[in-house]
Amino acid sequence: MPVLTDSGAYTPVKAPRGTSITCKGWQQEAAMRMLMNNLDPDVAERPQDLVVYGGTGKAARDWNAYHAIIRELKQLENDETLLIQSGKPVGVFKTHDFAPRVLLANSNLVGHWSNWEKFNELERAGLMMYGQMTAGSWIYIGSQGIVQGTFETFSAAADKHFGGSLEGKLVVSGGMGGMGGAQPLAATMAGAAFLGIDVDAERIKKRLKTGYCDFMVNNLDEALRILKNAVRKKEAVSVGLVGNCADVIPELASRGVVPDLLTDQTSAHDPLNGYVPNGMSLEAAFALRKSGRDAYLEKSLDSIARHVEGMLALQKMGSVTFDYGNNIRTFAHQRGVKNAYDFPGFVPEYIRPLFCEGRGPFRWVALSGEPSDIAVTDDLVLELFPENKILKRWINLARKRIKFQGLPARICWLGYGERAQFGLAMNDLVKKGKLKAPIVIGRDHLDCGSVASPYRETESMLDGSDAVADWPILNALLNTASGASWVSVHNGGGVGIGYSLHAGQVTVADGTEMMAKRIERVLTTDPGMGIIRHADAGYKEAQAFAKRSGVKIPKQ
Repeated sequence: MPVLTDSGAYTPVKAPRGTSITCKGWQQEAAMRMLMNNLDPDVAERPQDLVVYGGTGKAARDWNAYHAIIRELKQLENDETLLIQSGKPVGVFKTHDFAPRVLLANSNLVGHWSNWEKFNELERAGLMMYGQMTAGSWIYIGSQGIVQGTFETFSAAADKHFGGSLEGKLVVSGGMGGMGGAQPLAATMAGAAFLGIDVDAERIKKRLKTGYCDFMVNNLDEALRILKNAVRKKEAVSVGLVGNCADVIPELASRGVVPDLLTDQTSAHDPLNGYVPNGMSLEAAFALRKSGRDAYLEKSLDSIARHVEGMLALQKMGSVTFDYGNNIRTFAHQRGVKNAYDFPGFVPEYIRPLFCEGRGPFRWVALSGEPSDIAVTDDLVLELFPENKILKRWINLARKRIKFQGLPARICWLGYGERAQFGLAMNDLVKKGKLKAPIVIGRDHLDCGSVASPYRETESMLDGSDAVADWPILNALLNTASGASWVSVHNGGGVGIGYSLHAGQVTVADGTEMMAKRIERVLTTDPGMGIIRHADAGYKEAQAFAKRSGVKIPKQ
């Protein structure tokens, strides 16, 4: 158990392994282990501050709240539900054994007040925390989650623009933190040469240590020397450059170095805590962030504008350029870059056709702590879906290239029907003792039917319903009714406070018949929400898929 004393002493958090539990059931034990796993130093960005990823995305509001959550989970009965309000436990109610053991709401504000200024005021008063997506819903699995999603996106871009391959192509992006750090590995797994830019050398060093990035350099000339050679030889090589995107991206344009594919994964969604202005050292930036928040914001927004102007210049020169969901275009537009939206978001450009079939990021975690359990499930998913070529390529590459962070885990994209089939099969393996302990089944909030985010997942919806937020609320309600183990509703993940609402669900395969029923329902209704959401918006692909798959949509 971690300790944070009055003097600030900190003991790292590690989730328990094995089959001995300290809670009154596996559902509670799973929630406890996953909360602790989110704060494992091998998983979290700043675990001592309870920050998991995304600049300020937390697993619990403060250390007192964290300890209180752990105590309540250990005492929680199998027919009770624990309520979490922005990272703080606020109540326990008698429900029933089919109900979720935990319900979480993070960072939610009434519409008129849903902005960073109000949120920061409330956070400083100790009344809220930023839950990001999988940080505050206790299902973050380290960089692998975004590696796989980035691999899917890069693969889709390769299919659309480069004949299905990124071999001999240069991919450039910024940010190598908790989310962006996945990019170098995803790019090389897709065959590309990759340049990643980050102001914090420690973030790049972490990617070197985990094998996600091949080289770290301190100047652009050295980076380009390595990458030009890799492009010429069609070698998959990644380079992390210590620098500021607001300097490096415009410099690439001025030199005429045109990436084949250009995006960004800095934490620009939070210009105060997530983005670092150019023209100053990292230390000076951190000092200004504390001493002069308004001055810092001015500098940060100016840098974001310059960064986006550089991306637009490279786009004009021929780079295939897209926004990767961090709201960087919006802040640049507010800062006077009138054509900031000239490059598209990644969802309408590459992912939406998958959403129309209920496809999205499906992840699972071995509570045993044994990598062998993930090996068994890898075999299982390949056996169940042999026709899925991208899945096969991903699993085989992941086995070789992905290093587990914290509890062993895996992620892949599965669709409607496939998720329930796979979930039931894993539950059966637990029942038969072929897995050493239960499996946690979850997903990213970035899924087919769980997000309203007009600058990302719901950008440019066919019927103009980009900002309609009923859908994630319905998703959370339906997953609660279907029997998920824990359900969450958040504001702002990925793009910032006021710009999105999203919901998450986690369901535990413990080998019981009751959980088999719950798994089948949740893993059918959850992706089913994506199908009806897109069918309702007028997407013919979703309407046809619903008809083929028996998803019931009332006639209008």
